[in-house]
Amino acid sequence: MVAGYQAKSVWAERTFAPLASDALKPSEKVDLAIVGGGILGLSSALHAARCGLSVCVLEAANVGDRASGLNGGQVIPGLKYDPDWLLQHFGEKRGESLVRFGALLADGVFDLIAREKLDVPIQRAGWIQAAHSEGAVRTAEQRAKQWAARGVPAKLLSAADVSGLTGARGYHGGWLDPRGGAIQPLAYTRELARVAIDAGARIAENTRITALKRENSAWVLKSADGRSLSANGVIVATNAYADALVPGLARTLLPLHSFQIATAPLSDALLSTILPEGQVVSDSRRIVVYYRKGPDGRMLLGGRGSMSDPADPSAWAHLEHALKRLYPALSNVPIENRWYGRIAMTLDHLPHVHEPEPGLLVAAGCQGRGIGLMTGLGPRLVDYFVTKNAELLPFPPTPIRPIPFHAFRNVGIGVAIAWYRLVDMLEK
Repeated sequence: MVAGYQAKSVWAERTFAPLASDALKPSEKVDLAIVGGGILGLSSALHAARCGLSVCVLEAANVGDRASGLNGGQVIPGLKYDPDWLLQHFGEKRGESLVRFGALLADGVFDLIAREKLDVPIQRAGWIQAAHSEGAVRTAEQRAKQWAARGVPAKLLSAADVSGLTGARGYHGGWLDPRGGAIQPLAYTRELARVAIDAGARIAENTRITALKRENSAWVLKSADGRSLSANGVIVATNAYADALVPGLARTLLPLHSFQIATAPLSDALLSTILPEGQVVSDSRRIVVYYRKGPDGRMLLGGRGSMSDPADPSAWAHLEHALKRLYPALSNVPIENRWYGRIAMTLDHLPHVHEPEPGLLVAAGCQGRGIGLMTGLGPRLVDYFVTKNAELLPFPPTPIRPIPFHAFRNVGIGVAIAWYRLVDMLEK
């Protein structure tokens, strides 16, 4: 993954059967081509195949090698914004539609795993958002209240509650959403690919699409090795790995690196004091820290990392410091895995759906909630492609608007991260 340093995720320690990858054939045509074999692309492909469409997924690497198989595996319901904000910002009709869409995202993941009998380890004891300051406690109160008003048995947590449920130090309170949980993300991505293939979709791994253009009534996609595919419609699901394929798309996104660490397996004595009921946690800091128990009784923790590719283990030192701050008893536990992946943020912290031309759909901007969001969004894109009914899209299509001075994004992001870390520290 990185020149000079091998970063390996804890998820990749499981052995997976090879997928039935199917290289492009000469002069091939399908109903729907999907560029990107992550969760969004694969959930779209599964739904499209079940709808009777011929579909081909084109993945530049191997399925699961990128963000979808590298994330922390947390399944968080809802969007970044609370229900009341969505109603105020989008109006009653669209806002209520977005609230309902977000409310069912976690259910959608766990229901799909059960329905399709996916071989995916799951934990579903809820999601805790831990408040790092008194101001964050007030935000948690409002958030829990709004979801409770919509029938969710959300629970406001005191500082003592958070301490008891997490074993972590330093929080002022928070709230618990029982809808949330966690999965093994690489297993989920690989299993989505397997059932999509079983449903009739084709997946071409190691097939990077470098050109996309409209020719008469079809879209023609050309790969880096000179092969081509024509399709009636295209979904571009590259997200944080967007390139120049769709003009301007990459410049609408802020790709960030999410770094993660996993400890060696913990003793039973330590395990009994850390997340004893099995919830997952992300805190309220601007530079979020998130954590959970992982395979074999390990502790997993993640957060933002350098925008440059890491060259040695010291690039994860800030996460090791955070782990020791939260759990001093883990100070001498070895770190066995260090890895990172890319996530895509947007300036308005909402996912974006674009339709630059008829028959070409683009979705991007997970905001760190990709598992539930991309699982739920994929089928909606396919339904819109089939029916042209815009009411089926949870997010209204918007023009592609590149971020000004995007070329300087790494410098700006680095400055912003440093500033937000300082603010988070001072707010304590």
